[in-house]
Amino acid sequence: MSEAPETSPATSRRTLLCGAAAVLAAGGTVAVTGCSSSAGSSEKSSAPQGPVDLGPASAIPEGGGKVFREQKIVVTQPTAGQYKAFSAKCTHAGCIVDQVQKEQIQCPCHGSRFGIADGAVQDGPAPSPLPAYAVTVEGGNLKVTPS
Repeated sequence: MSEAPETSPATSRRTLLCGAAAVLAAGGTVAVTGCSSSAGSSEKSSAPQGPVDLGPASAIPEGGGKVFREQKIVVTQPTAGQYKAFSAKCTHAGCIVDQVQKEQIQCPCHGSRFGIADGAVQDGPAPSPLPAYAVTVEGGNLKVTPS
């Protein structure tokens, strides 16, 4: 009796970890970040509904921005007095972006970089731009309405 040669490709670390998580989660619910290579999900967004007050507009540096991690929103100021708001959830694997530097919104997970003026992908594996949100300044405070 002879053994059949192995013809299946080597298992990736991601596949192995996701499989292990699924086994451990038997009978329960688990969310495993990084098991998907894209953010294409049928889940409803956990973004806040309605206008969100993010505090003083003066906290957003010109040519930079600020990540509001709890609200999953990033606000930038590409030019003086022009504010832009985006989802802080990276379109690659759903990680929350962590900083705005060198006129780019930066994701710590896999190196995706997005433009501060339009949320467009400038580098990395992200497949699409960050979703844009409506932002206004009322009484000196930023009001962002996630879509």
